[in-house]
Amino acid sequence: MERKGEPEKPDMLPSTALAYLDRNYWDKRFAHEEHYEWFKDYSHFRHFLLQHIQPQSSVLELGCGNSQLCEELYRDGITELTCIDLSPIAVEKMKQRLINKGYKEIKVLEADMLDLPFDDGCFDVVIEKGTMDVLFVDSGDPWNPHSATVEKVTKMLNEIHRVLKPEGIFISITFGQPHFRRRFFNYPEFTWSVEWNTFGEAFHYFLYILKKGQRASSDSEECGEKTCIPSICLYHDELEGEDFLFRTNLDEMEN
Repeated sequence: MERKGEPEKPDMLPSTALAYLDRNYWDKRFAHEEHYEWFKDYSHFRHFLLQHIQPQSSVLELGCGNSQLCEELYRDGITELTCIDLSPIAVEKMKQRLINKGYKEIKVLEADMLDLPFDDGCFDVVIEKGTMDVLFVDSGDPWNPHSATVEKVTKMLNEIHRVLKPEGIFISITFGQPHFRRRFFNYPEFTWSVEWNTFGEAFHYFLYILKKGQRASSDSEECGEKTCIPSICLYHDELEGEDFLFRTNLDEMEN
């Protein structure tokens, strides 16, 4: 029940996942929302990240929104961080939040992940958490996604591959299961190897590690860890906040 005198908080939950494709939706949301963490918080996958990100690593975060991921990395001694987002409101609010906390070394820029404003080979690590998933919300059949989806995902991956250093690492935290993601990760123009881990309890999220310059010839046919991929079950109490909207949207496309 709303307390008397307190302003009513706007409902950030969209009626459909398609709203995530609307820039105006994100601007309105970020104007009111201070923090939201997609796909679990840092504590659930910290041990995976710190195996691949060194204190001296230069790191680019795609689609930072109002996540605390960059702050958590900073507190773990990784200070050469650049965050980008398409929303100018998210960028300005993130800048102010980081300044207020004294994290002045972290750079925050308004930029499009499909057309990154960086030189070739300038980052040791590129990381995204749920940002690529937005490109799939209107993809249609996940086994044969729409050409527009394929084009956008390919642009994103091309840009990531371009800005990574010769032995750089791309880390993707996602709902996307390997049999749907590998077709994109394994395009012949990419030189990275692909492996993945899962985290979560009854429901599993996927964390991909793509290492540039380490692709084996066999990767074009089969890649990743030789593990049994758990079947996906939808437990809303296992999915934090809005994660179930992404999952529901994918389930509907797979059926």
